[in-house]
Amino acid sequence: MNASPSHRPHPAEWTETQSLLPSTERDLPAGRHQFHKEQMMARIHEDLRTSSRTSGTSSRTSGISSRTSATSPVAPVKRSNPFLRRAILLPAAALALAGAVAGGLALTGGGADDGRTALATGPALTTRIGTADAKGAPRLLDRISLAAADTSAPTPHKGQYIYITSKVADTYVKTVGGKSEAVSNELHSRQVWNSLDGKDGWLIEAGQTSDKGITLKSDTPFSGAYNALAKLPTDPAALLRKIYQESDAVRDPEVPRDQAAFVAIGDLLFESYPPAEVGAALYKAAAKIPGVVAVNDAVDATGRPGVAIARESDGERTEWIFDKKTLRFLGERIVVVKATAGDPLKVGTVTHTSAITERAVVDAAQQVPGQVS
Repeated sequence: MNASPSHRPHPAEWTETQSLLPSTERDLPAGRHQFHKEQMMARIHEDLRTSSRTSGTSSRTSGISSRTSATSPVAPVKRSNPFLRRAILLPAAALALAGAVAGGLALTGGGADDGRTALATGPALTTRIGTADAKGAPRLLDRISLAAADTSAPTPHKGQYIYITSKVADTYVKTVGGKSEAVSNELHSRQVWNSLDGKDGWLIEAGQTSDKGITLKSDTPFSGAYNALAKLPTDPAALLRKIYQESDAVRDPEVPRDQAAFVAIGDLLFESYPPAEVGAALYKAAAKIPGVVAVNDAVDATGRPGVAIARESDGERTEWIFDKKTLRFLGERIVVVKATAGDPLKVGTVTHTSAITERAVVDAAQQVPGQVS
């Protein structure tokens, strides 16, 4: 596959001359391949965007400011809307600018002595594709909802933080000298701490931050934080209406409305800690989205087998993976289920995979469960 003007490089492809993406890259062309690349770019850099106001580059999320901590290498902007987490919900031009900002961070964020290293590249991640069952989705989601409601998880209190650790990896298209191939970054760890209002937090991600991590601060509340999630309606129909309303306001017009809503729910489930009744309502809301299917066989990033709730869009299937017995949420992955001739991303390619390894409530940022603050 030849490189095209619409190709936005992975961080491994950036050079010092790429301070700003050319204007031809700001139009998001139709097709699954570009859809994936936009999605991947947002994931890798979602928490590593630095404020570029000092260099004359504006943030892509208007109205949100960031504070620079004297003890932190960078101070990323924390979005105020949970439905803005992934690039498939964002206008193409704004995403192009965000890619340029992320590129600037990768180039100016520090030398080798700050602990930040590029993730190694390897062969494309692949998997066996499980069988989809549209009729089984409502029944499975009903069982998952009941399991989510029946939980003994502790209720966090003011001053505490939500701690989530996971393993993540991606497959992407790398183009060198006009030759494109599918490569992957290695499975790596990610630790996130978020205050209940989302105004404060910390991130440590192997290969993306220094070993000590970076601060996550915002002057405005983060709507995906625990306090905001607790205010969401628990009536599934009302909740789904709100999700459509929020995602409609920010999604790219080329992204199907139902897919944007499905992805938005997935984002609220992944790196968050919703109250039990809200989590249960999110699954029941997902059951009302057209095109949602059950998948009989799926594996998370750490190799744990499970079943999945999924939805296909533009040749890729987004899967939420659950333990077969307990129906506990394990993680998610995105799998290519349809491919075109010449596309390096073949059927069975896993373009993103993740696994939640621990969720907990702790008393301070950077505190791990079991550690005395």
